[in-house]
Amino acid sequence: MSHAWGYAPDNGPDKWAVNFPIANGPRQSPIDIVPGKASYDANLKPLKLKYDPANSLDILNNGHSFQVTFVDDTDSSTLRDGPISGIYRLKQFHFHWGASDDKGSEHTVAGKKYPAELHLVHWNTKYANFGEAASKPDGLAVVGVFLQIGGDNASLQKVLDALNAIKAKGKQTSFTGFDPTTLLPSCLDYWTYDGSLTTPPLLESVTWIVCKEPISVSSKQMAKFRSLLFSAEGETECCMVDNYRPPQPLKGRSVRASFK
Repeated sequence: MSHAWGYAPDNGPDKWAVNFPIANGPRQSPIDIVPGKASYDANLKPLKLKYDPANSLDILNNGHSFQVTFVDDTDSSTLRDGPISGIYRLKQFHFHWGASDDKGSEHTVAGKKYPAELHLVHWNTKYANFGEAASKPDGLAVVGVFLQIGGDNASLQKVLDALNAIKAKGKQTSFTGFDPTTLLPSCLDYWTYDGSLTTPPLLESVTWIVCKEPISVSSKQMAKFRSLLFSAEGETECCMVDNYRPPQPLKGRSVRASFK
C-alpha cells in the first residue's frame, strides 16, 4: 500500500516515521557534513562517471520533484570506483530546492544550506534490477551536487526548458539526448558515508557521494524550479517548493573525504 507523503505540515518529513518507521533508523539521510570531522581516506578512489546521452529517456513530475529517467539495461551509463566496488548504473536524476535562494539543499555543510541539490541515482548491477538493489545495504549509490547562486548554467537550462511541459503532478514528456556529465562540477572531490533514500520508503541502501564543489545556478533559473506544482491538473495549485528533508542524526557513522 502506498502512503500519501509530502512536504506539507500534515504529511511532511516529521510525520514520515508514522508509516515508515525506518525514518528513525541508524543510517538515515541527509546529514550535516562537518568538514573538520570528516576523515581523509587515502584509499578512496576518484569517481569514474560515464554517461551516454542516448540513454536519456523522459522527464516526469512525480508530485514530489521532477526526475529525468534513463534506460538502465546496459552498462553505457555507469558509476564506478570512488567508495564503491562493482558497476552501478544510472537510473534517474532529480533535484530538491527551497522557496528562496537561501535554502533548499538536503545535505548541509557545517550547517550551510545551498539553494538546491542534484541527486544522480545509481544501482548496483550485482542485483537483478533497481527494485531489488534498493532493498540491499550496498544496492544504491547517489552522487549529490550542490547548486550555488551564480551565473546562468547553460547545461541546466536544457533541463529547465522542459519543465513547462510537466508543470503539474503526473505530467511526463520525452527528454532525449541529454548528457548528465554536463551537470557535474569540474572537481569531483567528495565526502562519502552510508545512508538512505531521503524520501519514503527511506530505505537504508545508499552509499552517498557528496561533491565538495557546487555548480552554478542563477536566481532566474531557481525561479523556474519553483514554477512546478505539487498538485495535479484540476487540483488547487500548490507550488513545488521546500521539497527537502532536513539533516538526520549521524548516530555514530563516519564521514570520509577523498581529499585533504
